Amino acid sequence: MEAKTPTLHMFCGKIAAGKSTLAANLAQTEGAILIKEDDWLASLFGEDMTTAKDYMRCASKLRHVLGPHITDLLNKGLSVVLDFQANTVESRTWMRHILESSDAGNQLHVLMPPDEVCLTRLRARNATGEHPFTVTDAQFHQISKHFVPPTEDEGFNLIVHDQAF
Repeated sequence: MEAKTPTLHMFCGKIAAGKSTLAANLAQTEGAILIKEDDWLASLFGEDMTTAKDYMRCASKLRHVLGPHITDLLNKGLSVVLDFQANTVESRTWMRHILESSDAGNQLHVLMPPDEVCLTRLRARNATGEHPFTVTDAQFHQISKHFVPPTEDEGFNLIVHDQAF
């Protein structure tokens, strides 16, 4: 039996687009390792993250530590579902570096529901209190200004999802 090539699954979509739901489903069906940025950030830096600038600083630290670990997992033949945002060229460049350090395949899952759908989901998520971070409508709009959809020339295998997650 031939070994299956490990895959790095990545996710692009605005806040509450369904990235984490899809990530959890993929990890389950693919038998892959799920690494959730929000859980790591909340556990390590939760009290220190109150602004977008704080997120950038803390996410950078997390990526610095986890990048080599994710590469090791892929090089050991394990697929990884990376529940991190791939919403900017910078974040995708970090993910590209991981891929270039491994022989893994990749799938960049793109979720693009309308903003109003994301905002409705975000408000519902905030109401449950189960997510590690609460995001206001104003923060959603501020953060969404930085959203840059991926292009084919970035070299990822783009998987566009039209259905809701």
